[in-house]
Amino acid sequence: MKIMIDAGHGFNTPGKQTPDGMKEYEFNRATALWLKKYLGLYKNVSVHFAHSDEYDVPLQQRTAHANSIGAHLYVSLHANAYGNGWSEPNGVETYIHSSRPAAAASLANIIQERLAKAAGLRNRGVKTANFQVLRQTKCTALLVECGFMTNRHEASLLRDDSFRKLCAKEISKSIADYYSLSTI
Repeated sequence: MKIMIDAGHGFNTPGKQTPDGMKEYEFNRATALWLKKYLGLYKNVSVHFAHSDEYDVPLQQRTAHANSIGAHLYVSLHANAYGNGWSEPNGVETYIHSSRPAAAASLANIIQERLAKAAGLRNRGVKTANFQVLRQTKCTALLVECGFMTNRHEASLLRDDSFRKLCAKEISKSIADYYSLSTI
């Protein structure tokens, strides 16, 4: 099974940060590294990255890469935001394409339930969108928002490596359960 992990946005993407300056990519990248490690514990799984630490990879290039290697699953990791300053919105949400693919919906529901419960955060549910990473991939594709960068409490979690590991672990366990993966 080939899994493409996308640490959403890029290090130089303007505007994607907490009000006090942590860039979203810092959370996304660290969580992607943990997710790769956890998924590496399963048989017959190869993990690939859609992002780069050297430049901001355009969305079209990310999805084309996934399609060119014949990825079975595309997981885009993100941290949400509301407004420009600190705000109250909070919680975890997972997106699938607006056409509501059955496999994506089933996996998204598992990830959403597990992640919200394990993190102790509000479950904002599975939502639909026409995001390019969901629309242009030829495989099951999800976008997971692991908390709000504009919520003071959740921003502190997003900075914490133990929270990043928890997000990666819950996402990897959800994937393993959904696809009946066996440990090495």
